Amino acid sequence: MTTGTHYLPPGLPAPAPSPEGLGAEFWDATRRHELLVQRCNACRTFQWGPEFICHHCLSFDMGWHRVSGRGRIYSWERPWYPVHPALREGVPYIVVLVELPEAGNVRMVGNLLGDPKQDVPIGAEVEAVFEDHDGPEPYTLVQWRLA
Repeated sequence: MTTGTHYLPPGLPAPAPSPEGLGAEFWDATRRHELLVQRCNACRTFQWGPEFICHHCLSFDMGWHRVSGRGRIYSWERPWYPVHPALREGVPYIVVLVELPEAGNVRMVGNLLGDPKQDVPIGAEVEAVFEDHDGPEPYTLVQWRLA
């Protein structure tokens, strides 16, 4: 699923990911509208964010695993004050911490799409939504919406 529009208002410095390094494969997958989570090839433990070493068994044999993009809200907050001048008209907005059950319950942060004053029940089911940003160095962000 794609958003079709950008969640953040124009004028905000683009939160563009680095096209190289530990997260490169993750960001490449988001361009294909796929959600990947890092997984140890030795002990099969999931982890997030990306690291060179497994947090569980200390193996350096790390890989990536595709997940459905369905999760549940673990926590959230609703910022009311802009942290950047371009957000002056963009507040409030909702930031969620999403737990991914099919990936060992690792948690990812993102924006919750929809009414910024909506009720946000802990445990509510959400799904990943991909927000494409085209240009000289295209990238795709992962946002969330209630399922």
